[in-house]
Amino acid sequence: MDWGGWTIVWLVSEWLIRAIMLPVIVLRQDRPSTCLAWLAVVFFLPWPGLFTYLLIGENRLGRQRLRQRRSRFVELHEGLPPSSLALGDRRTVSDKLSAEDDDGSDAYRSTDEMPPPSSLPDEFRPIASLVERFAGWPIASGNQVAFLSDAELMIDRLVAEIDAAQDHVHLLFFIFRDDYLGRRVGDALIRAVKRGLVCRVLVDAVGSRRMIRGLGAELRREGVQLVTVLPVGLFRVPFARLDLRNHRKLAVIDGRVAYTGSQNIVEPSYGHRKAGRWHDVTARIVGPATRHLQLLFLEDWFHETGEWLDLPRYFPAPESAGDSVLQVLPSGPDMPSDLFRDIFVKAVFLARERIILTTPYFVPDEPLMVALRLAAYRGVQVDLVIPKQSDHPVVDAAAAFYYSQLVREGVHVHYFLPGLLHAKTATFDGRLAIFGSANYDIRSFRLNFELNLVLYSPAAVAELVRLQERYLALSRCLKASALPDRVWPQRLWIGLAKLLSPLL
Repeated sequence: MDWGGWTIVWLVSEWLIRAIMLPVIVLRQDRPSTCLAWLAVVFFLPWPGLFTYLLIGENRLGRQRLRQRRSRFVELHEGLPPSSLALGDRRTVSDKLSAEDDDGSDAYRSTDEMPPPSSLPDEFRPIASLVERFAGWPIASGNQVAFLSDAELMIDRLVAEIDAAQDHVHLLFFIFRDDYLGRRVGDALIRAVKRGLVCRVLVDAVGSRRMIRGLGAELRREGVQLVTVLPVGLFRVPFARLDLRNHRKLAVIDGRVAYTGSQNIVEPSYGHRKAGRWHDVTARIVGPATRHLQLLFLEDWFHETGEWLDLPRYFPAPESAGDSVLQVLPSGPDMPSDLFRDIFVKAVFLARERIILTTPYFVPDEPLMVALRLAAYRGVQVDLVIPKQSDHPVVDAAAAFYYSQLVREGVHVHYFLPGLLHAKTATFDGRLAIFGSANYDIRSFRLNFELNLVLYSPAAVAELVRLQERYLALSRCLKASALPDRVWPQRLWIGLAKLLSPLL
């Protein structure tokens, strides 16, 4: 066949792809913006668009994995009998944690309780109710919360906790890197195993891919139970979307102390060549909330291994350790709604004086944009702190489209100058905070498995506000006269990137 014949075949194949993918995308994509973005990709680049859609076009976890994860929500809302303990139904397990065992001991008894109405302001009750209704996690009171904003100090504390552990260590991290900090944690895990402890580690198959064959293999040889989360392979393409990742960061030691936040197990100059030193924050938590975080780890462990660990040793009787009231807020593509985004938007609407947000990636959807604009219109001071440059240029360009609009609407946008601000924090009037692993972008809202905390205690929120003020002091406020979309070449690049924002 000559070149003319091949050209005709190629053109015909492209139009076949367009004709076939049009109903597929229209029928399978619920959100118009996402639908239009995919149609644009497929119509302009049919073959690359087809393969990209097959890889990441739909929120497919795999039939068995999705069935296991969604079953807990069905039982949670329909009040089915407690037959799904092996599926991690949170209400069933919570009931079990609150009940005495057959011997009459109170090893399972929980001190978790909704605070009295007087201690939880009326305006926050809808948020607490939404989290409990859709995620299954009640409020936990009597916690001690301390924030660690130095990466090496956080690893020092984590290693010390592992060295002092007496029964088990559970780690779940998106990135666990084979560098000097990763080796320190790995050595501590090996020492713990040699003392007779059980160490379980979950690492994301993409985020931690470089350590799995090196440090990961060594850990397995030494007896550490290391499991990769959401494994990637071309054979999985027809059954599961490859870019649905577990983005959570969590450590639970002996069921008594937990660490969670934005920091991975990686040295802070991880992204130095692209965006500078990473700046993160992690919360160290002692108190009843550690039982909820332990349960979340055990759920993720079950979904990867099929092993449900329903033993008293993993849920020691909690003791009141402080006065912080908080709620665990997990989210992911198995949720029945965009729970994290909904809670976030609700918090924005509740604010009356000041909102401070810090995030490395800012690609919001329309509900959050509307909420932030309306907050600025009603006189709320909104400060958004983002890195001047992140490690994802396309995401930076898409973000510029959104924050340029917000600057024109009265939102204060600040460029963090010392490096990549990777902390994901939000405070509202200094009285409510949302903090954790999720970025304020569409990927974290809808695609990744994330772990956040909702803080209701003034003291804990005040500590987070002080940290945010430090970030603001190291930042430069972006003026309307210096917006990146004012220059034509950048404006075109930003305009093209915004078309992909529903897919980022």
